[in-house]
Amino acid sequence: MAEVSELYDKSVKCPVCRNHFTTKKVRSSKLKLVKRDEDFLNYYQGENPIKYSVFVCPNCGYAAREPKFDSITENKIGIVLGNITPRWNKRDFGGERDFDKAIEAYKLALVTGMAIHASHLELGNICLHIGWLYRLKENSAEEKRFLTMARDNFIESYNRESFFDSNFNESKLTYLIGELSRRINDKEKAMIWLNTCIQLSSTKMNPIIDEMAREQWRKVKEM
Repeated sequence: MAEVSELYDKSVKCPVCRNHFTTKKVRSSKLKLVKRDEDFLNYYQGENPIKYSVFVCPNCGYAAREPKFDSITENKIGIVLGNITPRWNKRDFGGERDFDKAIEAYKLALVTGMAIHASHLELGNICLHIGWLYRLKENSAEEKRFLTMARDNFIESYNRESFFDSNFNESKLTYLIGELSRRINDKEKAMIWLNTCIQLSSTKMNPIIDEMAREQWRKVKEM
């Protein structure tokens, strides 16, 4: 029996132009976690699913992370059609992606997100994923640049936005701000945000994040 491929084709309907297209996804049954970095980057045996987490419509150029792809509102559809589509050089992201192709897809999602005024939390998430991809590609300068952008957007989110993302709460967000600050060698902000996280985690009974924050705080002290 032939071995089942890691990748499969997912059918997608663009919420902006109603075009139907296919994009690759990694089969969850094939995922074998190898390790996880302190800022939550997962390493897998074989393909890493983050390479395929952005959907790009080949017709109109609308690009977004899968969790946000279908949730675009009518007024923001108009922004995409008026500002993204006229400049779009039609091309297909539906095949296998190397790191460069994945980074290009995320950068298109970042351009789209900025154009439609996506939340700072979402922009931070996109920048974080780009930073991760540059880490996997072993490009430390670009990794640091996008981790800085992610950190700054997360700070804006913490200060100005409510949390409606199931993957983030105050404890996790403050921890991530602190950890990204540590990674970009901003010791002062790393100490401040990890301390904030420890205070939140201890009061909100989040022992895993609390332990991670305390460990990273010790690393910052030794910097």
